[in-house]
Amino acid sequence: MGGGEAAAVRLAQGESLGRVLPGDDPAAWIALDAGVRQGVWHADEHTWLAAWAGTEGGRALVAALRQDNARGLTAVPRRMKPLTESQLALALCHWDGRIRQAALERVADHPGLLPLVVVRCSDWAPQVREDARRRLAEALDAKTAVRLMPLVLRVGRRGRGDFATDLADRLLRAASPEILAPLYTDPDRVVRRYMYRLAVDEGFLSAAELARAAARDTDAVVQSLCADAALAAVADSGAHDDVLEPLLAARSPRARAAGVTALRRAGRPEVAVGFLGDRSGVVRACARYVVRQFGVDPLPWYQERCADPEGVPPGAVIGLAECGGRADAEVLRALLGHPVAGVRARAVAGLRILDAADVRRLRPLLDDPAPGVVREVTAALLPSAGAVPEEELTERLGGEGPRHVRVAAFRLLDARGGVVRLRAAVAALDDPDDRIRHWARQSVQGWHATEDVPREAAAEVGELLDRSRHLFSEYVLTRRKWEAGVRS
Repeated sequence: MGGGEAAAVRLAQGESLGRVLPGDDPAAWIALDAGVRQGVWHADEHTWLAAWAGTEGGRALVAALRQDNARGLTAVPRRMKPLTESQLALALCHWDGRIRQAALERVADHPGLLPLVVVRCSDWAPQVREDARRRLAEALDAKTAVRLMPLVLRVGRRGRGDFATDLADRLLRAASPEILAPLYTDPDRVVRRYMYRLAVDEGFLSAAELARAAARDTDAVVQSLCADAALAAVADSGAHDDVLEPLLAARSPRARAAGVTALRRAGRPEVAVGFLGDRSGVVRACARYVVRQFGVDPLPWYQERCADPEGVPPGAVIGLAECGGRADAEVLRALLGHPVAGVRARAVAGLRILDAADVRRLRPLLDDPAPGVVREVTAALLPSAGAVPEEELTERLGGEGPRHVRVAAFRLLDARGGVVRLRAAVAALDDPDDRIRHWARQSVQGWHATEDVPREAAAEVGELLDRSRHLFSEYVLTRRKWEAGVRS
C-alpha cells in the first residue's frame, strides 16, 4: 500500500488530519489525493473505502451517490450531519466530482484543508475547479501563500495549475519583507529559485544581500542568479567591495568564479592572483583570465609554487599542468611522493593532462593509502591497462586490502577485456563490498567472447561461466559458451 493510500486509511479510521499529514509537505498532499482515488477503484479490506463505509459520514456520502435525482449531490449536504475534517479531506479527493464539489462547500471552517483546495484548483472537472479557485481566492493571504508555496509551485506545473501560482505571485509581490523572509531559506530549492527570481525582478534585495545569498545557498541555479544580479547591480557604480567579499569567500566554486571574474572590471588583478591555486578548476581558469587581461603570465607563478614542495597548494600543482607543457612534467613527477595526499593526487592528474603518465612510476601508487590518489592513478593507467602485470592486479583484487585498492584493480582488469576481464569479474563476485559485487555481476552478464579470446582458453571460459550460471538463463549461458567455442 502506497503512502497516499495508507494516509487515506488512517483518515477513514478517524485519525485527525494533523496527525496523518503533519506540516505542509506537498508530496504528502498530492499522494493523498491520488491514494484516495486508488482506494475507491480497488475497494477491498485494505482500502480506505472499506474503513470509511462503516462510518456514519461515509454511509451518508455513499448513499448520496446512489440517489438518482436531477440535483445530484449538491443538495445532499443540507440533509447530512456535519462531517469531520478527516472525512472532508477524503471527500475532497474522491473520484466523483459531485462529492469533491460538495466538500468544497464546507471547507471554509477548516483552514487545515486549504492544501487540498490548492490541489482542486487544477481539477479536471470545470465546476469543481472554478469552485476551488473561488474558495482559494477568498481564503489565501500572503502569509498563508508563503506556507503553501511548495505545494502551489508543484501544482503549478500541472495543466490548468497556473491559477494558484498567479494568485500567490500577486500576493507575494505586495507582501512585506518580514513575511517573505522564510522563502529565501525554504528547504525546497524550487521555492528558493522562485523567490530569488521574484526578488531580482522586484528589487527586494540589495546587491550585497544577493551576493551573500549566492555565497550561502547550495543550489547552483540560485548561486548563478544571485551572483549575476549582484554584479550587474554594481557594474556601473564601482562599489564592488560589499559584493566581491562574500563571493570570493564562498564555498561554492560557481560563486567564487563569478567574484574572481568581476575582479577584471574592478581592476584588481592582484587579488585574482591569490585564486590561481584554487581547489576548483573553473575558479583557476577565471583567475588566469583576469591576470592575463592585465598582461601577467600565470605560468611562472605556478612553476615557482611547485618548485617549493614545503608549501605547494594542491591547486597550484594541477594549475601547472593546465597552463604548462611537457617540459613541466618532471616537476610533477617529483611531487608523486609528497606527504600531502592532495598534492600527490593533483600531480598524477597533471601528468595525465600533459599525457606524460609513466606506467612504471605510477604502479606503486596503486597501493597509496589515500583513495583520491588511487582514483587518479587508475584514471591515468586505464588507457595502458595492458601494461600493468595481471598478477599484480589479481593479487590486489583477491586480497584483504583496502576497498579503494580492490576497486582500482577491478577497473584495470576489467578494462583489459577478454578472458582477463571475465576472470576478474567472476573472482569479484565474492568480494565483501556490495558495489564491487554489483559491478562484477554487470561485467559478467555483459561479457562476450571477442577475437582476442584464444580457442585454447575455451575450457577456462566454460568453467568461469559455470561458476556464474546463476546470473544467466540456460539459453543465454549456452549462447555465451558457444560464442567462446565451448562445446557441451
